[in-house]
Amino acid sequence: MQIWIDADAAPREVKEIVFKASARLKIPVVMVANQSIWFPPSTSLISCVAVRHGANEADKYIVDHAQLGDMAITADIPLAAQLVDKQVFVVDPRGEEYDDRNVVGRLAARDLFDAARGAGMEFSGQQPYNTKDRAAFASTFDRVLTRAIKAHSRRNDKRGSTDNP
Repeated sequence: MQIWIDADAAPREVKEIVFKASARLKIPVVMVANQSIWFPPSTSLISCVAVRHGANEADKYIVDHAQLGDMAITADIPLAAQLVDKQVFVVDPRGEEYDDRNVVGRLAARDLFDAARGAGMEFSGQQPYNTKDRAAFASTFDRVLTRAIKAHSRRNDKRGSTDNP
């Protein structure tokens, strides 16, 4: 099991929460971005992959490498939909969990807003990331990570393995 971060736009606060959980639980974290991203050099559990520049290259990398039971952090709804299809646990930096019950609706809403913007309609953008968002993310992340670890343990018990969490 590992945690993937769509790192180009992930807030620093989100990364810090994930890094602390990684250190505490010994879970590898892979940040994927279109550019070099800073991460704590003092741990071998955290790595960064800088993909070539281009639309959705980081997303493609995450989709190609994430596995059943991994966890991902992304605000990108099309990426979230692809990961949910692969049975990856997905959390938005503002604390929303994406799963098979809600990701299709969120994707449809996103597409509708994109089409409306393309037709000239104007909408206000998202508010700046704040302490309420951080708290919502921390709570959801903890809850979903606990479920992911339990699911990973059940799969390993069935296989007779005891890998990392």
